[in-house]
Amino acid sequence: MADLLRVTRTCAIPLDELEWRFVASGGPGGQHANRSNTKVELTFDVAASSAFGPVQRERVLAKLGPVVRVVADDERSQLRNRDLAMERLRSKLAAALVVPKQRRPTKPSKAAKQRRLDDKRRRSDIKRLRRGDD
Repeated sequence: MADLLRVTRTCAIPLDELEWRFVASGGPGGQHANRSNTKVELTFDVAASSAFGPVQRERVLAKLGPVVRVVADDERSQLRNRDLAMERLRSKLAAALVVPKQRRPTKPSKAAKQRRLDDKRRRSDIKRLRRGDD
C-alpha cells in the first residue's frame, strides 16, 4: 500500500511510474539553497500509465495532456518538497477525474414569467410618470 499514490477511491498510481528530478532551488537562502538539490520536479506519463481505465485515461488526457508535470520548491527540505509535489499531483489528477454534472435545461415557471412582466410594467409606469410631457 505504501508504494501507491492514492488519487481517488478507484484510482491509485504505482510510485514506480513517477519520474523524479531534483535540482537546486533558486532565490535567496545562502549556502544551503545554493548547494542543496531541494527543488522537486515530478513528471507522470498519463499515456503510458497502467493506473487508469480507458475512460479515466481519456478524461485525464483531455484535461491535462499526455504528461503531467508538478514542481515544488516551497520548503528548504527535499523530503517536504517531495511530499508537496506528490500532493499537488494527486489533487491535479483527482480534479481531472471529476465527472462534470450534466446540466438539465429548465425554463421559468408561469408565475415567474408573470412576476417579470408585472415588474417591467411597474417600472415602465414609473418612468412614464416621471416624463414631463410638454
